[in-house]
Amino acid sequence: MPSPIELRNKRVLVIGLARTGVATSLFCAARGARVTATDTRSEEELGDSIAPLRATGLRLELGGHREETLVNQDLIVPSPGVPADAPLLRTARSQGLSIWSEIELADRFLKGRLIGVTGSNGKTTTTTLIEHILKTAEFSTILAGNIGTPLISVVERTKDATITVVELSSFQLEWIETFRPNISVFLNLTPDHLDRHHTLEAYSAAKARIFANQAETDSAVLNADDPATASLAPAKPQVYWFSRKQRAAQGAFVREKEILFRRDGAEESILKLADIPLAGAHNEENVLAAVVAARLAGAAPAAIAKGVRSFAGVEHRLEFVAEIGGVRYYNDSKATNVDATLKALDAFPGRILIILGGKDKGSDYTLLRAPLREKAILALLIGAAAEKIERQIAGSVAIERAGTLERAVEIASHAARQGDIVVLAPACASFDQFQSYEHRGRVFKDLVHQLERQAASTTSGRG
Repeated sequence: MPSPIELRNKRVLVIGLARTGVATSLFCAARGARVTATDTRSEEELGDSIAPLRATGLRLELGGHREETLVNQDLIVPSPGVPADAPLLRTARSQGLSIWSEIELADRFLKGRLIGVTGSNGKTTTTTLIEHILKTAEFSTILAGNIGTPLISVVERTKDATITVVELSSFQLEWIETFRPNISVFLNLTPDHLDRHHTLEAYSAAKARIFANQAETDSAVLNADDPATASLAPAKPQVYWFSRKQRAAQGAFVREKEILFRRDGAEESILKLADIPLAGAHNEENVLAAVVAARLAGAAPAAIAKGVRSFAGVEHRLEFVAEIGGVRYYNDSKATNVDATLKALDAFPGRILIILGGKDKGSDYTLLRAPLREKAILALLIGAAAEKIERQIAGSVAIERAGTLERAVEIASHAARQGDIVVLAPACASFDQFQSYEHRGRVFKDLVHQLERQAASTTSGRG
């Protein structure tokens, strides 16, 4: 890791005060920096989240950003939610000011080894699984990043023996300079966040920055079955592959329904595909990637197998919620793009009632037409993107404009029959009606559990 920087008396501007911005402001202030924290939202809109900032006495600039605030700043740290082309950042760039993402700043202070995971889909599952495997193998681990815990907030917990496993978004990787994972994992690349990056090329370039500072002693893990990812293989780090379809010269692959790991010509058996507790072929890919990362980190094959078998999955990712009257309900709120929704559809044999919609991210929903025709019996549309989705999937499946998640669950509960699957897999961001995909998923689960209680009450009443 790079040497820590001296923050004492440095002027640091933190832009955006969601979780990452608050954590970054507190980190810098604790090290003697002269912090200004700014957000377009008012103090009333931010609520209690900024109370810790008030307690430190740092300068708050709320209700908008002022260009004069840039004067004499030594470092600017934008939160991941702040677009790179935001006016304040454009001005900062034109003035030659230093702009770092929170992960860049955190990396200057981290101890131990770092495993970074990026990709369009499967990041949270794979990141969590790698950390779970390593913990099962009795390594000292920390789970952080885009998964919900800012990397900068765990810096003080790291030691030389720590392995920190970090989920990395394209937004975080945009503003790195020396950030360097010892092991990088790039899962896949499909169109996403085009409302932010504008082109697939720009999105791909931001993701590929995960390799930018890796050295010959580091490792990069890529998906051999995904041409868009494979084409990004870096030159410096040692490259390992994972594949469901072909033997990897170096890495993990499937042969006769068994996962094997190959390195320097030697092959090791890890576990049977049947031992994977997660539904869907995409989760086989996530497990393969995790196997490579964990093996490179030093976990033994038996410990890796034990870790995979005992993995309970991730909340909001094809999460089983309940079975009511023979109808199974699944929460896949983290399916915030079309490719993730395709994977959700692929995970079930058929008779699916799917809830789609939210805030559009510039997606092409026509890609859902064929699997909806094949697997689904009803699409329930919610949120701001409902009209666009209906236009692009029309004719492939019966469609109901539900408007809200509450109404969608109500309609699905009446329409579904024994053996059917109801799944929330929106293919959209959540920010039109919810605070986050987690908030959306929790609301969905609450609604399903209400149905469950109603069903139980009806049954007991009949008794």
